[in-house]
Amino acid sequence: MESTGGPYLNTAAVTSPVGIARLLQMTFGCTTFSLVAHQGGFSAAYGTFCMFVWTFCFAITVFIIACEFTHLHSCLSLSWGNFTAAFAMLATLMSITAAVIYPLYFVQVGCYPIGCQVRDFRIAASVFAGLLFVAYAAEVFLTRAKPGQVTSYMATVSGLLKIVQAFVACIIFGALVNDSQYGKYVATQWCVAVYSFCFVVTVVVVAFSVTGKTALLWFPFERSVVIYTFGAVLLYASAAVIWPVFCFDSKYGSPRRPGLCAKGKCPWDSQLVIAIFTYVNLLLYVLDLAYSQRIRFVSHI
Repeated sequence: MESTGGPYLNTAAVTSPVGIARLLQMTFGCTTFSLVAHQGGFSAAYGTFCMFVWTFCFAITVFIIACEFTHLHSCLSLSWGNFTAAFAMLATLMSITAAVIYPLYFVQVGCYPIGCQVRDFRIAASVFAGLLFVAYAAEVFLTRAKPGQVTSYMATVSGLLKIVQAFVACIIFGALVNDSQYGKYVATQWCVAVYSFCFVVTVVVVAFSVTGKTALLWFPFERSVVIYTFGAVLLYASAAVIWPVFCFDSKYGSPRRPGLCAKGKCPWDSQLVIAIFTYVNLLLYVLDLAYSQRIRFVSHI
């Protein structure tokens, strides 16, 4: 009789350190959204976002475990190593965002008016949401490229930074649509063009890496990525200078928050968020450019 760990099943998918981390992700994710759905409750866009994060990450994690356990990933037209590394980094960012947002908006010390049982469920969901983030961060730590190791591009520091850059850009876009008044000046519209261009190209780089199609390109992918990263540094540097000048200089905007500005609907707040994350992404692209000089691209892993 053949053992269950024969050629058709990969027991390492659930017994290796990475496999155990994924099983914990599945467990913590299921527990979190079950607690919220059963008694914790959620509402508004913030609660809907948190539930989406937990259910989406749970579904993709189950898919990854099933594919690796049954070797079905070999039938997919994906660069599996790039796909799992990219998802782990994205799930880490999404899960920590949800782990901060849910308790911030839904957890309270007292029982009134929601009742003690609902409060306790929300606290428990917040705890498991934090554990979920730790589990995804552990996978990123375990699968990241080691010095001198030839591995999937998305497992390298440069590849992981691409995911973070795109995530930060999404935060910038969220602030832009929240009455940021970016259309007042051509200069601020230029900044929006910078954010959009860099986001699109970064997503394209990730997409080509995940699908394993980089070898089909008529130009050297790795060299083009480095050139693009250098260009993105220059573009973000221009936005990092232009945006604060046209938003916070007294000649064009307001150096201080207006006193009559409503909380949550103040253009100045959105402009400040955009300025902060512009500098964050500029730093990420600079780090990306530095690390991209030290990696080797492998599209088929």
